[in-house]
Amino acid sequence: MIRKITLFLMLFFPVVAGAFTIGDLSYTITDEEKLTALKAATTSISGDVVIPATVEYEGVEYKVTAIGDDAFQECRRLTSITIPNSVTAIGDYAFFYCSSLTSIEIPNSVTAIGYEAFYRCSSLTSVEIPNSVTAIGYEAFGYCSSLTSITIPNSVTAIGSNAFYECKGLNL
Repeated sequence: MIRKITLFLMLFFPVVAGAFTIGDLSYTITDEEKLTALKAATTSISGDVVIPATVEYEGVEYKVTAIGDDAFQECRRLTSITIPNSVTAIGDYAFFYCSSLTSIEIPNSVTAIGYEAFYRCSSLTSVEIPNSVTAIGYEAFGYCSSLTSITIPNSVTAIGSNAFYECKGLNL
């Protein structure tokens, strides 16, 4: 009886295999084929960061499919981020309070930008939202006080309240 229950659980409830760190980035294995960038290993991460499209762990290659919630929260010396085309979502608080972030290129694979994803990125001056994005979360760009240019395509059908709160350089 216990074997039947265990087999049932294994078939219908996937097991998260674990988390690991490579360099300054930590990852969580979400299933046999995907990974989520979970969090910068330290808030002292600085400069230009390139998120890899794939990472190898214990001889298996995994695809990076999301920038996880809180991924780079308060990495105040992060200046630019390059996101690969394998990423489909930018999580809640992903770049929260990255006050030195000046450049972000969101790839055409991203469909959603989470709640307060770029909140208080006060050095960010322009953002181009790709046609693939359909939703921008609540206060996603709140307090991006240097933001003077943003391109929002017709594909965006949901914009959370206060998404551009206190973006004084924008004429919305």
